[in-house]
Amino acid sequence: MANESAKAELASMIDEFQQQMRVLGDMQQKRAQLMATGYALQKRVTVVVNADGTVIETRLDPELEDLPLLELGKAITEAAQAAATELARKSSELLNPIQERRGRMPKMSDLIEGMPDLTERIPEPIPASTAPPNSPERQENNQPLMTFTDVEELDDITPGRIRADDW
Repeated sequence: MANESAKAELASMIDEFQQQMRVLGDMQQKRAQLMATGYALQKRVTVVVNADGTVIETRLDPELEDLPLLELGKAITEAAQAAATELARKSSELLNPIQERRGRMPKMSDLIEGMPDLTERIPEPIPASTAPPNSPERQENNQPLMTFTDVEELDDITPGRIRADDW
């Protein structure tokens, strides 16, 4: 009798998995069509990104022609970041049904006695910095991981050349 129960539970899990794959396929198609728009300078700068966060359109109000380039560059960056934030919101909203469905499925640790719940060990994602390339924030975090000071200096060795005395 317990064997029949296990078979029924496995069949249910397989059905749920197949349904989830169909939903995932639909979500991927919908995601590919996503776009998000960001604005700056009272909507006089507009940036549109696709589902991958690639800029697909930038519109500037003609009245901005006298704006200094540095300010215009900052406004375009601000609009692009706003579009990326909106894209993340839309993507999360689109994926919510899959996350909810996944939450209802049993974990491997629920099915196999003594197996630890490894999902607890998954690290939280770290948000990417939006600081410009040469900003103090990037300089602090851009330190080399290792520095070697006790290295051996070699005489004239051409890379890729093998000498007879190397053998």
